[in-house]
Amino acid sequence: MTTAPAADQVRLLDVQDLDVRADQLAHQRATLPELAAVATLESRSADLRTALVASQTAAADLARELAKAEADVEQVRARTARDQSRLDSGSASLKDVQALTSEIEHLAVRQATLEDVELEVMERLEAHQAALAEVQTAYDVVEAELASARQAAEVAVAGVDTQAAEVAEKRAAAVAGLDAGLVSLYERLRARDGGRGAGRLLGSRCESCRMELNPLDLEAIRSAAPDTVVRCEECGRILVRV
Repeated sequence: MTTAPAADQVRLLDVQDLDVRADQLAHQRATLPELAAVATLESRSADLRTALVASQTAAADLARELAKAEADVEQVRARTARDQSRLDSGSASLKDVQALTSEIEHLAVRQATLEDVELEVMERLEAHQAALAEVQTAYDVVEAELASARQAAEVAVAGVDTQAAEVAEKRAAAVAGLDAGLVSLYERLRARDGGRGAGRLLGSRCESCRMELNPLDLEAIRSAAPDTVVRCEECGRILVRV
């Protein structure tokens, strides 16, 4: 049977209380609303960033399409101007005049068609640029909110970490000098049983599992030597008699 000084067993309760507090702070840190706000905004920012890149790409594609349409119109206009210049010079033969006139008519139809294409692309580009501006604005707003949320989260995390550091320092002081076998048993039980390895005997009840002990077990525990490390028959954790 494990034995340890009764005073060490009582001091072990301070260690347990500090470990409980440390676990509470770890949970608090992991579930800080400030961190949840950052995660939400990061998700929104990522979605908007994806939409922004897609919108920028589409706008760039439309800009290239518009440039090509403008170049096509300009090419037809230049060809028409050259043909008209030859007609106006009066140096062309009758056959050439007929051919030039026919080509100018064809080019006029071609130019009208290309100008319609140019106008359609221009309208699509303008509409897309307006939508792009809205996405950019939304992204900028979320990025500003995210920067503020991250700052708030840093402050909140730092506050919890400061408390956790203080608890860790107190824990180190509380465990210093305790019976090594007692501490080893406590650590094993604590790792096995969700952070609790020891608890007080409160009347006939185990503080750790909240179960009432039967009279025979209770009598055996109370009659055990002060340095005997007794354990709860229900949960197996160390029972400290105080």
